[in-house]
Formats: sequence, structure tokens, C-alpha cells
Amino acid sequence: MSDGSGESRALVLFSGGQDSATCLAWALDRFAHVETLGFEYGQRHRIELDGRGRLRAGLVRIVPAWGRRLGADHTLALDALGQVSDTALTREAEIGYQASGLPNTFVPGRNIVFLTLAAALAYRRGLRHIVGGMCETDYSGYPDCRDDTIKALQVALNLGMDRRFVLHTPLMWLDKAQTWHLAQELGGRPLVDLVVEESHTCYLGVRGLRHPWGYGCGTCPACLLRASGYARFAAESVESDTGTVP
Repeated sequence: MSDGSGESRALVLFSGGQDSATCLAWALDRFAHVETLGFEYGQRHRIELDGRGRLRAGLVRIVPAWGRRLGADHTLALDALGQVSDTALTREAEIGYQASGLPNTFVPGRNIVFLTLAAALAYRRGLRHIVGGMCETDYSGYPDCRDDTIKALQVALNLGMDRRFVLHTPLMWLDKAQTWHLAQELGGRPLVDLVVEESHTCYLGVRGLRHPWGYGCGTCPACLLRASGYARFAAESVESDTGTVP
């Protein structure tokens, strides 16, 4: 139960993708008690939710001490978000760009809703820290992934709930290659392998072929970003092992 302050208790937004899996490992490495929260909002890549249990179990196998820290898993249905959205992530549509310049994979309000509901759950569960995989380095211009958005939302949530939540975004300034490196730092090669095998990033929800970086269609923006990041991570790892200076 809560220690009253929730100082060492965290809630991780955990979709089952590469970024959220890395964030969960990051949180387990830092906090005494960590719970997870996933959302089902009619996303085309709902398959990512299916891997959440395997990822949680895999993390405990890799670092047994994390098993003593890993708490309850929660899933919330957000059908309304899919109903009000007209995006390539919530309907069958070709991925492209809107007239505004934003990709049509942008789901308006998604991260704002996610973090607001996460804070409401954290309030009830006595959790102070909320961890999300938002990133401003390798992103598609989503305005709700920006550091300024997260900081403003933290202020609003703390005022509106009269609590002192801390929103953590450990990947905010990391590119995809650095995210792979972070996973390796946290759990070694076994964690990298777990993320490759069990996490899902493909926007189309296609498991498809097993690539060096994992499963997916291999051609959507999410797959291309993950693949290019993994390729650079692999090359940098080889250089480090051999002592080669780039």
C-alpha cells in the first residue's frame, strides 16, 4: 500500500512498444514500486497490447530484483478517443501527411488524455511518479510529445488534483539508437533481445517477418525509425567492442 507520499512509487504508461518497454525497465531500476497502465482506444496496432504480459514477465527473468518492485498492471478502454479521431492509427487509411504538415498518424489529445487518466489512477493508488515514453528527438512533430507540453501538463495536473506528481520522460532527448543503448545499459543484451522479440512498434499492427530489430511491416514510419535506430545501435556496439574509433 501507499507510504502516504508515494515518493518511491511509480506508474508507467506501458503500451507494449519499444519505448514503453524501455521506460518500464528505467522505472524498475529507480523506484521501489512500479505499476503499469495500458490503453485500448481502437488503435490499428492493438497487437502491441498482447505483448505487455510477456514483456513484464521477461523483465523479471532478466533482473529478478525487479520482480519485487513490479506491481499491478492496469488497462483502460478509451473507445471514445478512437471515435473522435479520424487518423491513420484509428482507421484503415494510407499513412501520409495532413494539410497542416502533421502526419495523419497523430491522434489529437491522446497523450493529454493518457497522462490525465494516469494521474487520476496514480492519485487513487498513491503513486507520485508517472513515466511516459514521449520523445522530441525522433518524432513526427506530434505537439503532445513536446517537452513544453509535458511540463505544462504537469503543472495543470498538480493544480487540478492538489498533488505533486512528477512526470518523467526519460526518452525525451534520445534518438532511437540511444534508446536501444539505454535498454542495453539497463538490462544488457537480454533486455535488448526481449524488446526485439516481444515489443511491437509497427503502425499497421503487422507482426510480419522477423527482422534484426523485431517484427513489423518494415515500411511504415514506425518500422523505418526503429530499424534505422537499431542499425546504428548495432554498428556502434560493434565499434565499441572492437575499440574502433568512428
